[in-house]
Amino acid sequence: MNFASQDKNLAQARPLRDAGAGDDLPRDEDPAGQDPGKDPQVAGGQHARHRRRYAWIGTLASVVLFVISLGVLGKLVSTVTWADLRTAFLAATPNQVGLAIGLVVVSYLFLTCYDALALRQLKLKVPYRTTALASFTSYAVSFNLGFPLLTAGTVRYWIYSGQGLSPGRIAALTIVAGFTFWLGMGAVLGISLIREAEPLSHLTYTSVLLNQVLGVATLAAVLAYLAWVTVKRRSVKVRGWRLELPGLKLSLSQMLVGAGDVCAAAGVLYVLLPAGHGVSFEAFVAIYVLAAMLGIASHAPGGLGVFEATVLLALSGLPRESVLGALLLFRVCYYLIPFVVALAALGAYEIAKRARLTPREAPDDDAAESDAKP
Repeated sequence: MNFASQDKNLAQARPLRDAGAGDDLPRDEDPAGQDPGKDPQVAGGQHARHRRRYAWIGTLASVVLFVISLGVLGKLVSTVTWADLRTAFLAATPNQVGLAIGLVVVSYLFLTCYDALALRQLKLKVPYRTTALASFTSYAVSFNLGFPLLTAGTVRYWIYSGQGLSPGRIAALTIVAGFTFWLGMGAVLGISLIREAEPLSHLTYTSVLLNQVLGVATLAAVLAYLAWVTVKRRSVKVRGWRLELPGLKLSLSQMLVGAGDVCAAAGVLYVLLPAGHGVSFEAFVAIYVLAAMLGIASHAPGGLGVFEATVLLALSGLPRESVLGALLLFRVCYYLIPFVVALAALGAYEIAKRARLTPREAPDDDAAESDAKP
């Protein structure tokens, strides 16, 4: 990837026009049109007070979930020795590791499509090389450091601002990309719960009927959303701004991209599990999605602790040290290696940008100094 070439056309991100549409797009400072209703200051103050009143509930729930998960994880691994864990960690064959890394690449390629679809919805044209760099690095960093709104938003702003995108546009992009993730997760979880209801009941100690009901409810929610955005144009209000949601065609694309990402990410851990585990991939995907959702709810970086505890509980019939070894190797392949690559890519991007801009700026400075002399 040629990072230096990304700065040749700074600030050239330009709006696209829908075929047959003659209206101008909203200003870049207003990514989706400001709500013309109530006084923004009054509405903003009321919303802030309302949010502060209930914010502690979500924070407390996340802390409780995280603490409980750590307790469960500690209980599960209390019988595993370091020698057993080291043996299980090194038990993966080169073929398993190679396939896992290949699936990591596929998953992160799908992640770059999150931003590409969001830019399409916002009618902005940005080179794919820039989109891929911003998307890959922002997700790789936020997965490891947590606080995705802050960490991923900072990385996205660092890169996209050079293409002329304002903070408002970048925030809108992040929101639309989030819809892609949840649509994919919902579709995969619903289908897996319905099709693999019986195997999952043995793994998770739940009833077949409960799994099917949850699967139908999840799919119904996804289909209801698709129907909702199909009937007419829909929008959401975010801190006084109105963001238009993607229509049916783009929403279906989001769902497919999100499902592809989830399946590839689940495949990374699946191929690292010990041989002969007897768990079908479709059933495992449901376990993976549930573990990922609980990890997100805990707000821990990468769902650390919560994700592992959920998987260990669901796969309690397998050797615990082998599953834990696979989970640790999964962390290395899916989180640590992309994180290191992302940091190197960001460093190379910044060095290339400075190397390109400095020679151009130096003569201008010299000329300014010579003009200032009498």
